[in-house]
Amino acid sequence: MATGRPFEVVVFGASGFTGQYVVQEVARVAGEDELRGSLRWAVAGRNREKLQAAVDKAAEKLGKTELKSEVGIILCDVSDPSSLANMAKQAAIVLNCVGPYRFFGEPVVKACVENGTSCIDISGEPQFLEGMYLNYNDKAAEKGVYIIGSCGFDSIPADMGVLYTRNSLKGTLTAVESFLTVKSGPEGSCIHDGTWKSAIHGFADQGSLKKIRRQIGHKPLPVTGRKLKRRGALFYSNELKQYSIPFMGSDVSVVKRTQHYLHTDLKETPVQYAAYATVGGLGTVIKLMFAGLLFLMLVKFNFGRKLLLKMEESSFEMTFFGEGYRTQDDLQLGKPNVKICTQVKGPEAGYVATPIAMVQAAVALLKDKPSLPKKGGVYSPGAAFSNTKLIDRLKQHGIEFSVISQPEV
Repeated sequence: MATGRPFEVVVFGASGFTGQYVVQEVARVAGEDELRGSLRWAVAGRNREKLQAAVDKAAEKLGKTELKSEVGIILCDVSDPSSLANMAKQAAIVLNCVGPYRFFGEPVVKACVENGTSCIDISGEPQFLEGMYLNYNDKAAEKGVYIIGSCGFDSIPADMGVLYTRNSLKGTLTAVESFLTVKSGPEGSCIHDGTWKSAIHGFADQGSLKKIRRQIGHKPLPVTGRKLKRRGALFYSNELKQYSIPFMGSDVSVVKRTQHYLHTDLKETPVQYAAYATVGGLGTVIKLMFAGLLFLMLVKFNFGRKLLLKMEESSFEMTFFGEGYRTQDDLQLGKPNVKICTQVKGPEAGYVATPIAMVQAAVALLKDKPSLPKKGGVYSPGAAFSNTKLIDRLKQHGIEFSVISQPEV
């Protein structure tokens, strides 16, 4: 990873809706003990005035007037390769907040790889994430840089949650189901903007994802222990006493990539995984259809985004039900003989939890270098950070990981 450059971290797309929150989170973390006085960082984008406004807003919100003069400003445009190269040459890590990534993400990855810069994004788009692995993994390995996608709500809670569950089980974990529950704040709950957009683009282009996977050519992961049964399109979860549906985000794709890396490169037992979201009672199932349409309309307009901001007091819980075997010899029994239930909890998913996760991923990349994969490449969060202190860092910043007993769920 590049050192000796003007900036350790550059936030690209800093004046955008999500980017502004990432700027505030970087500013907050830069003042903490581990990084205080040592983090050199900048914001990047097309418009100097808007970038300065984003820095000023962070300075005002955090009471740090010094930010206005300390934070660098880099002008670049995703449609101008030379400007992206200029940005990449000045940074050790680029935090890319410019989406949708399937339209605007690849030029940033290309510029970073070619110029020896690591890159973190918050994409929840499997076509983009797996396409970048296909096209840039070998080049990133040659350059010794880390390209790590889906480092926001999509999909750090799920990916790191599966690893936390594995590490917490006294035995060998072989299968996990996760259930996402969004808790309402005073203004009601919201569904993460990026998750919705990613789901829509994903459904629209399933053919292209299948083509990418054929080109990658990974062999199916072996099934260890009892095969995990898939649930229906709408079902009642006896574990959580709520109706549930398959989760539309990128979690399953991301977790599968992590498990493939851990099995292929580190010879670990692969974990089967399925992701669901709770939708409450039958009345909520009907409301959900209308809520999704309303959300998609709101995010397109300025007034709608202001309404969504009022939902910041919502929160999420992701509950993991894992099963496995106490010893390797027990694998011959067929039926799992050990179970575990864990949980990841955090604040509002889109504009609070996502910046926290993205920035802590960057801190782990900077501070936990000996624990990263030995060579660069295009990685999922779990593959890159499985041996780092990322989970501990997330815990210290409001995203909780805990083991809970079945009766408490």
